Amino acid sequence: MSVERIFDELGHFKRFQACLYFAAVFQAIACGIHYLASVFLVETPNFVCGAPANITDVLYGNVSGTALEDVLPSFKDAYSYLAVKTSTGDQWELGRCQSALRVNPTDFLSYEFDGNKTTIVCEQKFVFDHSQVIQSIVTDWNLVCDEEWLAQLCQPTFMIGVMIGALVFGDIADRVGRVKILMVTSSCQLGLGVLVAFSPNYYWFLAIRFVLAMVSSGYLVVVFVYVTEFTGTKVRTWTSMHVHAAFAVGIMVVSLIGYLVRTWWIYQIVLSLVTSPFLFFCWKFPETPFYLMAKGRLRETQALLERIASTNGLECRLRAEDLLELEDKGASDLLEKRDGGEKQEEGEKEAEEKEGEEGQAKAAEKKLSILDLFGSWRMAGRTIIVWAIWFIGSLGYYVFSLGSVNLGGNQYLNLFLAGAVEIPSYLVGSYAMDRVGRKKTCAPGLILAGVACMLMIVVPSDIHWLVTLLSMIGKFSIAIAFGLIYLYTCELYPTIIRSLAVGSGSMMCRVGSVVAPYCVYLADYWIHLPQLIVGILAFIFGVLTLMLPETLGQPLTTSLEEAQNLGVNAKKKSSPKDSKDPENGLEMAQQRL
Repeated sequence: MSVERIFDELGHFKRFQACLYFAAVFQAIACGIHYLASVFLVETPNFVCGAPANITDVLYGNVSGTALEDVLPSFKDAYSYLAVKTSTGDQWELGRCQSALRVNPTDFLSYEFDGNKTTIVCEQKFVFDHSQVIQSIVTDWNLVCDEEWLAQLCQPTFMIGVMIGALVFGDIADRVGRVKILMVTSSCQLGLGVLVAFSPNYYWFLAIRFVLAMVSSGYLVVVFVYVTEFTGTKVRTWTSMHVHAAFAVGIMVVSLIGYLVRTWWIYQIVLSLVTSPFLFFCWKFPETPFYLMAKGRLRETQALLERIASTNGLECRLRAEDLLELEDKGASDLLEKRDGGEKQEEGEKEAEEKEGEEGQAKAAEKKLSILDLFGSWRMAGRTIIVWAIWFIGSLGYYVFSLGSVNLGGNQYLNLFLAGAVEIPSYLVGSYAMDRVGRKKTCAPGLILAGVACMLMIVVPSDIHWLVTLLSMIGKFSIAIAFGLIYLYTCELYPTIIRSLAVGSGSMMCRVGSVVAPYCVYLADYWIHLPQLIVGILAFIFGVLTLMLPETLGQPLTTSLEEAQNLGVNAKKKSSPKDSKDPENGLEMAQQRL
């Protein structure tokens, strides 16, 4: 595309692009924040059923005290109880969701009691341990016992909002421009993020966060398009992949603020204000040259070219009109040749036949559907494996992130490390995918993540440092595979169904992100069940990835036949640079989120 000449003349990633890139990516931190904020918003501290008045003694196994606050921090077993005695001599057994009054107990309070008891089911009356969590939505709205499922619904509902937002705002950005969407979504992230803190009840909280998820996802999708349209092909893979790094920084911010602020509504406000400085300068963001040229806004394009050149310390010799003429030159040449051929009747008929064939081809392309991804046995197998990678990449990413607080030890440190480990993973992934290949980077990443999950199961849970280390290795590995699958999918499919392939893969990614919270909740039944599921799937899909063709150094395919022959027929090798088409960066806009 002739617009790419801008970067050859004015620089692929000089001062103007660098300032714009880091400013736009800065707000992506807010996306990571809101995606993972629920880890501490819905945190459930230790609790027991509503206690009687005037308690004088409390027992929990060998732990004793004179008040519930003395023993609650040690009350870990959901199926156990606290034995308490009141000043009137009554003895109670306080469980999580029910309590029991002992009938005719002895004067001495013992933990075990074999006599008769009167059982009472709790009705929205609970006592929470506030030593670690001062307030969460669970303690404010009693989302425990029969209402526990409401707390568990928060993250899946948020992820459904992410799915819808990616579809809605991605389409709107193509109609009204990238900058307007960036401004609207970033403003809404701040406004809605603060508004969540003032939710009067659980249902308002859920609804506001659903809309917040939509705008957060919308920003993340559009910022991918924005940065790729402002950077040249030499750095486009690097710049697009490292938007993920900003998301990882958001996870680290969540752990830090969660450690410092233990009241959920204050925590939510502070998180929402972290990236608020972005609003002071986002209104000065220019529209991308790709979008301006596509809309025929040549005067604005020319002003942008001069601004880029001035900031980069270069002389602007480009003219927007020239770029547009270059785009039309190829078509004009073809028309001239056809006009010369019209002197001969036979040539005219051939030209008409050729145009008819082209029209049929275009009509056929318009009729392409998702079924074309399964057009042959080879393409069907490839599509299933690619979808599996998208799914396990998203599932594993969020299981490792959300589940890091359940590893034992310091939950805030665990979440911080889960975010920090992503940054080197993208550096390693960017280097490896252009050196050893896409397949040879993705497959080992998935296999290593699977092995790490299996080792977490056999390692004793009391060795916290080793369990945490294995979890970080798994997150590091899955992040590599998750980061490169966007580009790999673009290269595995021909032009006519490339967007369809990336779009369908992105939908599988969303399915994985919706399923992930429920997978984490399976730890309530067996602590290692989430790792078992992710480990088995990651290992199997990693092995299946080895069946995919390598695309490093291969030119982008344009027909289904060429795509099917990837890895089968010997092809003329091209440099890795040649395989990075500007189109890739644009199609990588469908983001996770």
